[in-house]
Amino acid sequence: MDTNKRLKLLQDNEEIPKIRSVAVFCGSSPGDRPTFLKTAEQLGKSLASANITLVYGGGKTGLMGAVANGALSLDGDVIGVMPNFLKKKEVDHPNLTKLVLVKNMHARKKTMFDLSDGFIILPGGLGTLDEALEIIAWRQLGVHKKPILIINNDNYWQPLIELIKSTIQHEFSAPQTNNIFEVVNRADEVVEILKSLYSVE
Repeated sequence: MDTNKRLKLLQDNEEIPKIRSVAVFCGSSPGDRPTFLKTAEQLGKSLASANITLVYGGGKTGLMGAVANGALSLDGDVIGVMPNFLKKKEVDHPNLTKLVLVKNMHARKKTMFDLSDGFIILPGGLGTLDEALEIIAWRQLGVHKKPILIINNDNYWQPLIELIKSTIQHEFSAPQTNNIFEVVNRADEVVEILKSLYSVE
């Protein structure tokens, strides 16, 4: 989406969203390319440098661990949200600012939504895909007006982007669906966009 389209969306809102925290959806595995981990860590550092609280799934491994470690390395605030059954498996990060325990996966997504002023999607598996599609669908339905940014690292999310375009082409989604999320390629672009078009406190 270009800048003019983003500005038009903001003008349609009652007020410019204030970004104090963002939820990051990402995999608990490292994936098959070093760039995935590197981008996640850089995103965490970028958010901490901008004093934006990171809200994520609470894990210590994979991209989850990398984004948390990136933020924590610069003394950023990091809130993990994890179901009790995963906590019992000892997969939670030990050094978070705060760990919020919830009863199930549905409660995890709702809690992350409530704690966040925006959403960033990194590479991940089925869980990340589920979170991404739900938050995009909620925006389409008017449940929220929070910004959504997809980091298309090494074109990882290109099949999803093309699938969304296909739903528009076949008239199952409105044409403006393409305008409710932003696609970027690098972690450092995320904070630049948030600062330029949203109010970062």
